[in-house]
Amino acid sequence: MQTSSSSSSSSYTSNGEHSKRCISSLLESSCLEKPLKIPKTKEEEEEEEEEEELMSEKNPRIQRYLIAIEYIGTRFSGSQKQKAECRTVVGVLEEAFHKFIGQPVSVSCSSRTDAGVHALSNVCHVDVERISKRKPGEVLPAHEPGVVRKAVNHFLQKNEGDITVIDVRCVPSDFHARFKAQERTYFYRLISGPEPLSTFEKDRAWHVSEELDLASMQKACRILVGHHDFSSFRASGCQAKSPIRTLDELNVSELASTPYFPSIVERQNSILEQDLLNSSCLSENELSLKSSIPNPYSVTGSSNSSNKGFGQLRSHRCFVVTARARSFLYHQVRLLVGLLKCVGTGNLKTDDGVFHFPTLHVSVFVYGCLCRNKIK
Repeated sequence: MQTSSSSSSSSYTSNGEHSKRCISSLLESSCLEKPLKIPKTKEEEEEEEEEEELMSEKNPRIQRYLIAIEYIGTRFSGSQKQKAECRTVVGVLEEAFHKFIGQPVSVSCSSRTDAGVHALSNVCHVDVERISKRKPGEVLPAHEPGVVRKAVNHFLQKNEGDITVIDVRCVPSDFHARFKAQERTYFYRLISGPEPLSTFEKDRAWHVSEELDLASMQKACRILVGHHDFSSFRASGCQAKSPIRTLDELNVSELASTPYFPSIVERQNSILEQDLLNSSCLSENELSLKSSIPNPYSVTGSSNSSNKGFGQLRSHRCFVVTARARSFLYHQVRLLVGLLKCVGTGNLKTDDGVFHFPTLHVSVFVYGCLCRNKIK
């Protein structure tokens, strides 16, 4: 699946003059206050009409379940059903439901994810009509959510085990996972440092060998967040009728590089710290000693530590880019992350007032992305 997105990398070449104009408008609007009420685009109005039409179709014999799922996207060709030979999240989930209830179902996701993108909590809904296997035609009471979760996970674990149902609840028949979604959040993990990426991070992060300037990346985020024309951040295959989007949050945070396993010194310090905390009375010297104990999860900002022992991988710096909005353009998030990376390495400057866009090849860092959706 690692090559599935590389064929479309040529679609992300940005026209220089067009990009300058778009970013200039962003820079000019970044200092303006966000309007209290943003007028709806034609696309949003059409989506609401579609929502009303879908919600008008009701069947009292059918129980609609809202399902939250997590998955490792490495072996999936995205979330939506495609060709018969493509393995997709929806396809695997529908297959598990079919085995559980004995009849085909249709799963609707609140958010689409591309090949290689993982999900912390993608939300979808499915309609189930429980029909008796002994007496065909007899409709039985709906399964409890806990029964659905346990049964579907049983069949999912027999199919690679890279997708899990983490929550299930009964919802009204007019509840729609896509249209009821309040916001969608994407996380990209960037691992910075010259050392090779840990095997445990394979397909979980984008390895950037250069050092990244956190302050510059955060400054760029402040320019891009808000209600803008994001024409320069959409792929050529984008079907959205309007490039206008409201980016509620774009943030870069530096966290401890994971997976993290404490060294013997850190384990001893942890035991000492716990002993001190358990003491009812601490002397001045003990308090001083307690404050000097290093936090193994603190970010030091150094990725070239030379005091590592033999067989220990040198530490990297870990950055997490968070993008949150009600909706995004096609490939908007990965293009934003590509831009932030270029700012972090110094290839692009925000001080000049205009970003000069390079060609962004996105296939190398799609695997650092995770999504999470919030439902009304």
